[in-house]
Amino acid sequence: MFRSGFLVRASHTLLTWVITLILFLHNTDLRRCEERGELLLPALFFLLVVLSVLLYFAVSLMDPGFVLSDTAQGVQASSEEMESMIPQSSPRLRRCGYCLLQQPMRAKHCQTCKRCVRRFDHHCPWIENCVGERNHRWFVVYLLVQLLALLWALHIALSGISPGATWELWFRANGFLLAALGVVGVFSVVVVLLLGCHLYLVSINSTTWEFMSWHRISYLKNCRDEENPFDRGIFCNLWDFFCICRTVVWEQVYQRNTPNPV
Repeated sequence: MFRSGFLVRASHTLLTWVITLILFLHNTDLRRCEERGELLLPALFFLLVVLSVLLYFAVSLMDPGFVLSDTAQGVQASSEEMESMIPQSSPRLRRCGYCLLQQPMRAKHCQTCKRCVRRFDHHCPWIENCVGERNHRWFVVYLLVQLLALLWALHIALSGISPGATWELWFRANGFLLAALGVVGVFSVVVVLLLGCHLYLVSINSTTWEFMSWHRISYLKNCRDEENPFDRGIFCNLWDFFCICRTVVWEQVYQRNTPNPV
């Protein structure tokens, strides 16, 4: 936390609370609600911001699903026991060329974290952590909560824009709100795009890495573009992603859903 990711996390937290403070101090809907003694909406907005910050730290500090060793890959089995669980006709476990550990299917070595990650999605510089099997669902939940907070902040900032006799006076009166509006607007677009992309990939049971490198991945390159060996349908994919909290032996799923496995 106090190494490479400290500056990113501190900057994100500081920016979040600076913008929140601007929205509370200017003559916005929040400030007017406080003046009238109506504290429900300000309290809900504050709690939403707190929740988004807590989720941000949870996702950024969580183990994304690192492959720890050949004998501890989330199922506490030896290398021989692990391979015995995998059908003989499915692709074999391969050794990572960097950390020399056996990689389960859908795992990938992250050059930034210098670790192999189960069901690797991508390394996110925003959280300075990988998104993998253990924290992917929480990353999506965080994006949803963050989007709600950003859209609400956008509405609050717009409600505080006041008129001015001249452009100079208008900019002086609304300068901080305009800056907050710009930052919130940019982040809203980014989060909408990220959330949309991740929900689509989750609905087809794919990852960012698999989607971008389909024809270079050994267990996918011989499948046609419309054939995803891990796809169980939209509703089952969403249920598995958000509700099943266990390590999945993807080799078994691959074997069941692939008529002619590699």
